[in-house]
Amino acid sequence: MREFKSKAFWRAILAELVGMTMFIFLSISAAIGNSNNTSPDQEVKVSLTFGLAIATLAQSLGHISGAHLNPAVTLGMLASCQISVFKGVMYIVAQMLGSALASGIVYGTRPEGNAALGVNALNGVSASQGVGIELLATFQLVLCVIAVTDKRRHDVTGSAPLAIGLSVALGHLAAISYTGCGINPARSFGPALIMNDYTNHWVYWVGPLCGGVAAALVYDFLLYPKFDDFPERMRVLVSGPVGDYDVNGEETAAVEMSSK
Repeated sequence: MREFKSKAFWRAILAELVGMTMFIFLSISAAIGNSNNTSPDQEVKVSLTFGLAIATLAQSLGHISGAHLNPAVTLGMLASCQISVFKGVMYIVAQMLGSALASGIVYGTRPEGNAALGVNALNGVSASQGVGIELLATFQLVLCVIAVTDKRRHDVTGSAPLAIGLSVALGHLAAISYTGCGINPARSFGPALIMNDYTNHWVYWVGPLCGGVAAALVYDFLLYPKFDDFPERMRVLVSGPVGDYDVNGEETAAVEMSSK
């Protein structure tokens, strides 16, 4: 209820909606804008667009919502007990709505004669292989997000949004030839919804979501354990971080994407 009554909470939801809309519009436009979309230079262009778009939007919106802009990142933050269940659900809803809205805009503004909309598809790999590729690519992304935004660290310098953007680009460079790189389930959802094409769509949910949860658990319980605040982390799942919002709408710094 404390989050539900907070103006800052609803501004964060709006930021996720706006951020995802801009992200999908920019990235899908890059993916379909060049008819020579089977060449390696096109893969590099698309990968860099996805990464730079995330870096730019994370820098722009990170102080408002944390700029998750990805259900896999949100689920990873939830598994890490950094956000409440209610906030996680609302973020994912906003991300999916933003993706659907942006995909509809791109569908209406795409070049004449271009029938593509960036629907992800497997290329020479089985569904199980696709899940594995998506899982590992998402694992490195969410691991990067959690590591560079860990408040216990004092050695992180530079730009956290840039590091995360580069991680997104890296995942695309590695996976785009095989699966189209669907490390963001909302990005896969929007084009599939508009084109009504759900072929192997489950791969782009199961792989990334499992990768996001796995990255959070491996980091929190194996690589850099934090067991001392376990009761407090459980309370976060129910009501959100203490001091993150108050009912009068005052806002404190978002923790997810801030540079150290």
